[in-house]
Amino acid sequence: MTDLTLALHSSRPRPTGPLLEVVLDGVGLGVGDAFDAVAQAQMPNLRRLMAREGRFMQLKAHGTAVGLPSDDDMGNSEVGHNALGSGKIVMQGASLVDSALQTGSLFAGDGWRQIEARFATGTLHIIGLLSDGGVHSRLDQIIGLIDGAVHRNVKRVRVHALLDGRDVADGTSFGFVAEVMAKAERLQTRGVDLQVASGGGRMFVTMDRYESDWSIVERGWRAHVLGEGQRFRSAEEALTSLKSVPGGCSDQHLPPFVIVDHTDTPVGTIEDGDAVIFANFRGDRAIQISRAFDDDSFDAFDRVRRPDVVYAGMMQYDGDLHIPQRYLVAPPTIARTSGEYLAAMKVRSFAVSETQKYGHVTYFWNGNRSNKFDEQVETWLEVPSNLPPFDEKPAMKCHEVAAAAAEALRSGDYDVVRVNLANGDMVGHTGNLAATIASCEQADIALGVMLQACVDRGGFYVVTADHGNADDMAQRDKKGAPLIDKNGNVAPKTSHTLAPVPFCIGGPAIDATLRIDLVTPGLANVAATVLELLGFQSPADFQPSLLQPG
Repeated sequence: MTDLTLALHSSRPRPTGPLLEVVLDGVGLGVGDAFDAVAQAQMPNLRRLMAREGRFMQLKAHGTAVGLPSDDDMGNSEVGHNALGSGKIVMQGASLVDSALQTGSLFAGDGWRQIEARFATGTLHIIGLLSDGGVHSRLDQIIGLIDGAVHRNVKRVRVHALLDGRDVADGTSFGFVAEVMAKAERLQTRGVDLQVASGGGRMFVTMDRYESDWSIVERGWRAHVLGEGQRFRSAEEALTSLKSVPGGCSDQHLPPFVIVDHTDTPVGTIEDGDAVIFANFRGDRAIQISRAFDDDSFDAFDRVRRPDVVYAGMMQYDGDLHIPQRYLVAPPTIARTSGEYLAAMKVRSFAVSETQKYGHVTYFWNGNRSNKFDEQVETWLEVPSNLPPFDEKPAMKCHEVAAAAAEALRSGDYDVVRVNLANGDMVGHTGNLAATIASCEQADIALGVMLQACVDRGGFYVVTADHGNADDMAQRDKKGAPLIDKNGNVAPKTSHTLAPVPFCIGGPAIDATLRIDLVTPGLANVAATVLELLGFQSPADFQPSLLQPG
């Protein structure tokens, strides 16, 4: 049995007041120009914290600092919260899939063997986000799956294309689809029938999360499985037609479409005897569609028919709930997180966010674990989110979240109150600069409410973010100048950024300053910092604390 005892810190006594830990989701520190919503927003509470000498620093929140393959890879909420909660840099989904493809281990596991057993008589269906953003998926990995299947004698492959325009620029869907079709043309000479069969935008088709809107998943099921949707003779025709509607339609919001042959018959419905791979490596937007394929007692919507298929995820998206039952690459094992240690030490914690980020302060924070470590000392609260589009209500539910956190702080029932404010990320993803500025301002007001409650209780606080997003709302050229679209407007940026994030400490109960000797401090350093502030010595395998020794 693993020993989860934490030694008391030699020079930092256990505090009497509570610790408030706030993640301002998507609030990075950008270049500060007119398209930096964080810089443009009135955020007096955050600015005040950042102005305090010795109690503010910047943290790296992307690339190798959060376990991604390279520093060209944007951070995201999942890997960011994994790092914040675990205190360790863990090899993440994209890296694990890259390694499994390179070594061939992906094609040697039981999940793949069951998929491959259907090649002789059935079709291989690959559902996934066509993107090179590296947040949910990568197209080169999907191509790697296709190559592996062709090498193992698959004869018929159908791609069900989810379009991005969120982690990458809007309009890039044409290029990603063209790459798949070029692959299809090359494989035709080898007797392999590869076609795009269906698709739609990721925010309208298939990729819901946290059961926010099951109709999104139902639209995907009806397009991918049943062949229901607007009909076109090619994926390129579908994109051209759907994006030319009055007012325009972004990649991420495209309605479901189905590709048909010359007889108006769908080219790739999912039938008995087929195999299906969901090719995204990130879990939050893969769980619901996986349940639709796997669950015998599924009742979220009428599936009409449930084909007898072998279904596998690129990874297992929820290890506790075993979703999906089959998978191709084992997910990262993140043991002995800060939450597990604190639960073992009977530290009472309260975690709260709205639906869109609730899993981040619970599941991802605890190392991809759905359940609590100890029901007696952990309390979780989900505040139901509004339905998108989020730029129409940029405050989202930040004030309700802040009120719940303030109540928890004042109650005296908790030693740690952990909060995510979703605004900067979810509104930032819409590309709406004015709304994103407003969202940051609303989040700052909510932050002020929580800080005041913490101070009133004689506590202390840690304020940070998980990655950049709102800090840059414009697509840019290689010199950093904003790009202008065909209508003469600045092309909006909807994706995450490579920006560092703020890290601030303070409160009446704190007697500490931040160290300046670490070369590249990152999100993984936060957990040890929090443990020390709580009066514990951090585990030896955690990244070092950000506090000056003393």
